[in-house]
Amino acid sequence: MPFINKSRILILATDGYERSELRFPLEELKKRGADVKIASIKKQPIKSWDKKNWGETVEVDLLATDVDIDDFDALVLPGGQMNPDILRHDDDAMRVVREFVASGKVVAAICHGPWLLIEAGAVKGLKATSYGSITTDMKNAGADWSDTPVVTDKGIITSRCPDDLPAFVDKIVEEVEEGHERRAA
Repeated sequence: MPFINKSRILILATDGYERSELRFPLEELKKRGADVKIASIKKQPIKSWDKKNWGETVEVDLLATDVDIDDFDALVLPGGQMNPDILRHDDDAMRVVREFVASGKVVAAICHGPWLLIEAGAVKGLKATSYGSITTDMKNAGADWSDTPVVTDKGIITSRCPDDLPAFVDKIVEEVEEGHERRAA
């Protein structure tokens, strides 16, 4: 069980990520001492979606194809509509998500990010939350969904929206420091 200042955290994203849902965890986890890397399905900088228009870019540290989950303690999945929709159709991105889920390591998804958990088959029977517009998707995939800022079940953290980011990051820190949970396959 690593302290947050000794932990290695991976953020998986691509173009169309919700700006705040990547930047806030990236900056806050780094402030707390974590080594945070960004993986994507392309090596070029990825562009955010900021409210109603394209926003800033962020550099990519490694490709999803090169991710070895043994190098990381946790996975963070930002939302935005485009980002998880693109990633859930990419074999390399989904390999990363599935391997993290299977490992029992901390997985944290916010907003539309839980779409990746649905695609990975990880929400059946899971207490979870998400952005309101994907409530039906979550329930249809078997989640025990609630309209709560942050829900943690079996080491998987889900959160609703940018307003919940401080609680989301605090829960990531707490779960990383507690150690990963083993999930039944």
